[in-house]
Amino acid sequence: MRTHITLAALVAALVIPAAVQAQSYTVGRGVVVEDDAPVITVERRPEFREYVVRERVPNYVIPDRVVVGTVLPESGVTYYDVPERFGATPYRYTVVNGETVLVEPRSRRIIQVVE
Repeated sequence: MRTHITLAALVAALVIPAAVQAQSYTVGRGVVVEDDAPVITVERRPEFREYVVRERVPNYVIPDRVVVGTVLPESGVTYYDVPERFGATPYRYTVVNGETVLVEPRSRRIIQVVE
């Protein structure tokens, strides 16, 4: 019986944290991250913003506020690969209304505002 309890505790210890990581959570000024795909970490954000400025990425203007979940238009926006040194990520970045954002390439949905 003792083995079953220990095994159950071990399974719970491994499964529950993984399930929690896959859920939505809020970071910063109400920025919601909906999955566990890598984003630009807090520590790397200043360096990443400096990189974007050095690259002279053009600013795309939209009439709405720049928030997580906004879907950008199909045309007129250029998306760029995130350099490996900022972490492997399936997302691309661009600048919208003066804000650097990470975007899911297929849906064009903003998943992180890099502040």
